[in-house]
Amino acid sequence: MGDNYIALYDYSTQTGMDMSFKTGDTLEVLDKSMGDWWFAKALTGVSASKEGYVPAKYVAPMESIDCEPWYFRDIKRQDAEKMLLAEGNQHGAFLIRKSESQKDQFSLSVLDSGMVRHYRLKKLDDGRYSVSKTTSFPTLKQFVEHYSRQAGGLCVRLGEPCKRTENRGDIREIDGNSIKLLRKLGAGQFGEVYEGLWNDTTPVAVKTLKPGAMDAEDFLREAHIMRRLRHDKLISLYAICTVKEPIYIITELMKNGSLLEYLRKDKGATLRISDQIEMAIQVASGMAFLESQNYIHRDLAARNVVVGENNICKVADFGLARVFLNENEHVYEAKEGTKIPVKWTAPEVFHDNKFTIKSDVWSFGILLYEIMTFGQEPYPAMTNYQVVQRVSLGYRMPCPPDCPRFIYDIMIECWRENNQDRPMFETLQWKLQDHSTDTDIHIQQQIKK
Repeated sequence: MGDNYIALYDYSTQTGMDMSFKTGDTLEVLDKSMGDWWFAKALTGVSASKEGYVPAKYVAPMESIDCEPWYFRDIKRQDAEKMLLAEGNQHGAFLIRKSESQKDQFSLSVLDSGMVRHYRLKKLDDGRYSVSKTTSFPTLKQFVEHYSRQAGGLCVRLGEPCKRTENRGDIREIDGNSIKLLRKLGAGQFGEVYEGLWNDTTPVAVKTLKPGAMDAEDFLREAHIMRRLRHDKLISLYAICTVKEPIYIITELMKNGSLLEYLRKDKGATLRISDQIEMAIQVASGMAFLESQNYIHRDLAARNVVVGENNICKVADFGLARVFLNENEHVYEAKEGTKIPVKWTAPEVFHDNKFTIKSDVWSFGILLYEIMTFGQEPYPAMTNYQVVQRVSLGYRMPCPPDCPRFIYDIMIECWRENNQDRPMFETLQWKLQDHSTDTDIHIQQQIKK
C-alpha cells in the first residue's frame, strides 16, 4: 500500500504512461523511485481507479500543510505578488509561503484593493504562530481559520486562497538509462534521431544533441518552446535527459521516419499526386500555427518533417527555432558563424543573416519541390556557392517533371524576391486545400508539359 496524496494543480496526460487529474483529486502513490515522477493510482476524480505517472511537485501528502490550498511553499515575494494580482483573485485573496530571509519562518501575502501586502508570520519558541504580540495559534490552519472570520490586526479579513496556475512550461526530466536506442531514423544539423523504447514499454523517438553542436542551455530553452506549442501537425515533446551527454530529447514516435527518406524509398510507387498535396497541406497547417504564435522554424525541409501511419505528417525540430527577437519586425538575426542550409534558405538570409516567417515560406517552396520530386536535392548539380550567386540574380528552379502547374505556381510565390510579397502559411494551406478535392485525372490534366 502506498501513501495518499492530494492534487495541487490540474494535469493533462502527455504520454501513454502518465495520467490526468484535477486539483483536489486524491491519489495513492505506489512508487517514488523515478525521481520527479511518481507512479500512482487515482482514488477519485477523472482518472479514478487508473494508474500512471504523475509529476511529484503537483501533489502533496494528505493532512500535510502542503495540501492546504493557501500554502505555496517555496515561491518568492515577487512571484507571490504576480500570482495574487493575476486575473481571478478577489479582494482578500491570500497565500502563505516560506520566509526567504529567515529559516523556519513564514510570510503571509494578502491582496488588498489592488495592492499586495506582506506580513511576517513568526513561529514562536513554543511552536505557535503569530503576526501580533497578543494572539498566537498552535497551527497555521487555525491561524487561517481565525483571520478568515475577522481581520484582527490585518489589513483585511482573509478571503479565498490565491488561484493556482499550472506551470505548462515544465518539462519531464527522465533517467537516460530508461531509454533504449533501437534503429537509427535519421540525422540532422544538431544530432541523430533514433527509434527508442522508454521503460521497456513506450515506443518513442530520441533526438540526440551532438556535443558542441549547440549550447546545451539553448537546447533546453528550445525544449521549453516545444513543450508549450501544441498542435496536431507539430511533433509532441515527451521528456528530456540532460544529466549527461549526449543530451536526449524524447518525442512521440512517427513510424515512417523523416519525410525525406519516406519520399526517396517510395519514389512514386504508392504515393499519388493527391497524397503529395495532402502532405504539403499538413506541413502548411503546422507552420500556420507556428506563424500564429510568432515563431520561426529556420530549418524547414523534408528532413525535418516526420511521417506516421496513413501518411500523417508532422513538423519536427521547430523547438530549435527562435522566438522573434523583435516583436515589431518579427526578425531573428543569426549569430555569426551560424550554419545555414543554403539550398533551403531565402536570399535575404544568406545576405543579411536575418530569418523571418517569410524566409520559412521560401523554405516551404523548396519543401514542395522535394515532395514533388520524391526527395530529390534542390538545385541538382549546383554547389552552395553557385546557388547563392544565381538565386541572388533571380534564378529559380524550373517546374519538376509531372508536377501540377498550380503547385509550381505556389513554389514561385514562395520564392518571390521581396519577402513581403510571399504568402502567409495560412494562405498556402487554403490554396492547397482548394486543390486537394480534385481527382487525380483532373490534376494530371494540369501537369506542365
